[in-house]
Amino acid sequence: MVPHEVDAATAISLDGQSAETVNGASIDITVVDGSVMVNSAPITTADVAASKGIIHIIDAVLLPPAE
Repeated sequence: MVPHEVDAATAISLDGQSAETVNGASIDITVVDGSVMVNSAPITTADVAASKGIIHIIDAVLLPPAE
């Protein structure tokens, strides 16, 4: 989870950048063959409206970094 709303069009424009999550971890955003990837997980469903923001469903589980 990132602390601000990012729709799919904005996510595409963030290719090659990273974003800080609410727990302080960093995620990498890339575009591969037209698909947005979060770390190495492709977004399978984008722009799901939720009461507290926008959800993008990915094809993996992201875990916080080991301490």
